[in-house]
Amino acid sequence: MSAQQVALSDEFIAQQRKRLETMRQQLLGAEEDTIADRRADEEQHGGEAEEFEDDAQGMTQEEVNQSLRNVNDQRISDIERALRKIAEGTYGLSDASGEPIPKARLEAVPEAILTVAEQESREAGK
Repeated sequence: MSAQQVALSDEFIAQQRKRLETMRQQLLGAEEDTIADRRADEEQHGGEAEEFEDDAQGMTQEEVNQSLRNVNDQRISDIERALRKIAEGTYGLSDASGEPIPKARLEAVPEAILTVAEQESREAGK
């Protein structure tokens, strides 16, 4: 067992599991709310005449919404991976290198599956 695993107590890991499950539910719930809001807006305003500016605003908003969905999709994926790592007993170790992820990082970002440097590389590669 690595020193990192010793440093992560069962209590800490249980708290992290609870936090991750809550975060996942919130993100999934937010996506459902967005879809419901969009449907309600279409039902309420669907038959109204639209101006060119309305189309432009709608397209811009859709781009913003898609960017948010992409970020949320990645976060949900990382949350689910972190939950699997808890079940596997590898929570707190990087998926890329196997190096320990500092406890402070896990407290700030419970879904962290990479070290800060590895995460920066991943984001730079996108």
